[in-house]
Amino acid sequence: MTEPVSLQVIDVHKRFVTAHDEVEVLRGVSFEMAAGESLAVLGPSGSGKSTLLHLVGTLDPPSSGQVRIGGRDPYALSEVALARFRNENVGFVFQDHHLLPQYSVIENVLVPTVAFPGGGGENAEQRARELLDRVDLGHRLEHRPAELSGGERQRVAVARALVNRPGLLLCDEPTGSLDQATAARVAELLMELHEAEKTILILVTHSLGLAGHAARRFELTEGRCSAA
Repeated sequence: MTEPVSLQVIDVHKRFVTAHDEVEVLRGVSFEMAAGESLAVLGPSGSGKSTLLHLVGTLDPPSSGQVRIGGRDPYALSEVALARFRNENVGFVFQDHHLLPQYSVIENVLVPTVAFPGGGGENAEQRARELLDRVDLGHRLEHRPAELSGGERQRVAVARALVNRPGLLLCDEPTGSLDQATAARVAELLMELHEAEKTILILVTHSLGLAGHAARRFELTEGRCSAA
């Protein structure tokens, strides 16, 4: 993604049907963000935070309402076109880094660039090396994930999320499995890279410390959002 994007979440509802019931997880969530803005989403477990992130990240469509990224409704695309749109426009960082153990650090960062023909462009490896330098891992390019600390693995995941220059950077408890000092360093790096790349950053977290880095905050409670 080379052009700045905007994000609109418009009266989004999400319902899940079980064998005995229908559960409404999101109940009319709406907000807008411009390129370069950051938002922390707080709330108790089961409040719908991860569900909201999946909808924004084009992983799961809303039951009603609309998500628009750069003025487009990604859920109107075909399955293949949607997968490509997601690959080019959205970067994910999860609590578990999800690195591939058989690949080196730089190979893991390059994984999103090989998902589609021409992905990442001719300078994909240079981009990956630059990002790994920026997260202080330029000296660990050929190491496997098992040879890294938890904080180092999460920093690789951050570099991987940004390698395709996405307009959206979505983080689901990105520091949740780290000790306090390491979590603080990863949080600082996330904010530094978000500001440098001018991404839209959404942090889903229980951590008030991490949430404090974001310019905006709201809390999800029983599927509805309110100012935090």
